[in-house]
Amino acid sequence: MSTPAPVARRLLVLDDDPTGSQCVAGVDVVLDLDTDRAAQVLTTPGATCFVLTNSRALDEAEAVALTRRVVGGVLDALGTEAAADGGLHIVSRSDSTLRGHVLAEPRAIAAELAARGRTVDAILFVPAMLEAGRFTEGDVHYARVGGEVLRVEDTDFARDATFGYTRSDLRDFLEECSGGELSAAEVLSISLEDIRVGGVDRVEEILAGARHGRWVVVNATEYADMEVVAAAVGRRESAGATLVSRCAPSFVRPLAGQHGARVLDADAIPVGAERLEHGLVVVGSHVGLTTTQLRAVQERGGLVEVEIDVPSVLDARREQHLAEIAERLRASLVHDDCVVYTSRELVRTDDPAESLAIARSVSDAVVEVVRQVRTVRPAWVVAKGGITSHEVAASGLGISRARVAGQFWPGQVSLFAAEDAPDEVLGMPYVVFPGNVGGEQALADVVDVLTAAVRRPRPDTAPAPTPRSS
Repeated sequence: MSTPAPVARRLLVLDDDPTGSQCVAGVDVVLDLDTDRAAQVLTTPGATCFVLTNSRALDEAEAVALTRRVVGGVLDALGTEAAADGGLHIVSRSDSTLRGHVLAEPRAIAAELAARGRTVDAILFVPAMLEAGRFTEGDVHYARVGGEVLRVEDTDFARDATFGYTRSDLRDFLEECSGGELSAAEVLSISLEDIRVGGVDRVEEILAGARHGRWVVVNATEYADMEVVAAAVGRRESAGATLVSRCAPSFVRPLAGQHGARVLDADAIPVGAERLEHGLVVVGSHVGLTTTQLRAVQERGGLVEVEIDVPSVLDARREQHLAEIAERLRASLVHDDCVVYTSRELVRTDDPAESLAIARSVSDAVVEVVRQVRTVRPAWVVAKGGITSHEVAASGLGISRARVAGQFWPGQVSLFAAEDAPDEVLGMPYVVFPGNVGGEQALADVVDVLTAAVRRPRPDTAPAPTPRSS
């Protein structure tokens, strides 16, 4: 099927956890909420910029307020001409298994656009993430689990304590999410037949019939399906329509005008000068797969293991304990790769607020250790766990903006290159490794590639951040 190339749109992606950029490369990620920084990236036509909001960890009211603040700030910083030229498309990027503030966040985007005179015609709902075995056919969303294809309502994802649901038909799902306020009959659908038989013309025709923020379910089982839809979106936007997308990582690729994955090997990973020859794995994830993956690394050659004792973090011993952990890591990194993790026994109480405060205190402890260790310039850092990867990057390493260099597998496990960061962090590959991703050997494979990259000849100086006009 011949597909016209999408327009060179500006793409602002609000990412509700740090893993949404895993299907694209050569794009910017802003890790703080400085909207001027994101707007600066988007002054270039055709640019894509992710802003990490971590809003999946917030309640709905907080998520809406944050979404409106980021979108409003970027629109105001871009100015009327850049924001209203038909070339800015805003994405609410979320989970391919339907968890998150599905309705509230796109509606918050629409509200900010409306406040600036742009009425959203349609909200595209595209949860397919092909690399993870999640696709939509006949309006029903499926997930591959343990080699078996299941309707998502039959998976553990649907029983999420915060974002659970009972419907796999995406029109019924939207009605369920809205508590019946949005009728399934009101939701438009772009079928596989529309895409594959009717092509861009038919998809454009369906989108042209959408008004006043109407939801549109997009079926997709392969990238070619999403490329047709992205081309039709480009036509509608060129004609003056305003569209918003709520999608998983895969749809971002055709919206950004990219094709195929950029899979990295050691030769494609530069390590800056004056760095140590060993790196650090930071573990925040408690899932069983993470423990299995760590054992596989040990079997291949070992990591020096350093444990943060959670009870010590929660009492008067905290400052001294963290200083001792950091000093041990600084000394060990001179000779060995290291892993730092929290003690495995979960400390919690019957009070949800108190349990949340404990979790926050423990997360802050991990970040503080990384902050103290970064000064010795480890060769690389891998953060294991979605939330951990954001906290370590933004607060532990002080990265404000990074470039997505590519992935270790198609659509999975991204490598970031810091562009706005402290001097001791520039030139250090940073790996975003979700907790429940990959096979048993995946972490060991990543460490092996990074080790091989370190052994390559080093540049005389660390790569400088890409200059941008203000």
